[in-house]
Amino acid sequence: MPTENFRLSLRVLHCDNSVVAIDKPPGLLVHASALDAHENITAVELLRAQLGERVAPVHRLDKGTSGVLLFARHADAAREWGLAFEQGRVRKRYLALVRGWPQQAGVIDQPLARDPELPSAGQPRLEAVTRFERLACFEWPFSVDARHATSRYALVAAEPVTGRRHQIRRHFKHIAHPLVGDATHGKGPHNRAVAQWLGVTRLWLHAQRLELQTANGPLVITAECGAEWAPLLESPAP
Repeated sequence: MPTENFRLSLRVLHCDNSVVAIDKPPGLLVHASALDAHENITAVELLRAQLGERVAPVHRLDKGTSGVLLFARHADAAREWGLAFEQGRVRKRYLALVRGWPQQAGVIDQPLARDPELPSAGQPRLEAVTRFERLACFEWPFSVDARHATSRYALVAAEPVTGRRHQIRRHFKHIAHPLVGDATHGKGPHNRAVAQWLGVTRLWLHAQRLELQTANGPLVITAECGAEWAPLLESPAP
């Protein structure tokens, strides 16, 4: 997605004395990365310019992921919320489009190597747990596999209990239901077929909700899905 699309203001979902949350569009880096050295526009720099102050992200969203992204407005908040994420005291809910029809609900308890960009062999395995629920099933009239005249996909809600890099993407690959649009952990033929069918090329992963426990009670921040999700959300439940 061209970086020119991000020159407009970011949509602020919540702002208080400690944190500010935005609705990150897909295709925008959170911060500068050697993996995308050619990208010179990031959510951090855009939000700093928009607010006229320094902010720091307290968690990550992959470049292709859209939705709720939280920033700290000062160092104490960065430490407090960084620790809350690290200790699993923040509830997160994502929507994803996956290949095939997974079971109605389940828990993926599969340790993951620390760095998904490196070979897993020789790396320490870290505890990683993701809960999920299947929301809708689709059987679309195109063939990706010559053995089948149609192709099956599902909309799922995923709640990562832990916060490993690419956790949702890697976990659904582990159960043989990779995310659609995932160039690293998914399947190219399915990515291309669905992009043509829906008319959108993206990683189908959206950070829909964050629930933070504060001194004043729970703070719930939500981000509506983009218009491209409408065909999936309007489908009947399985």
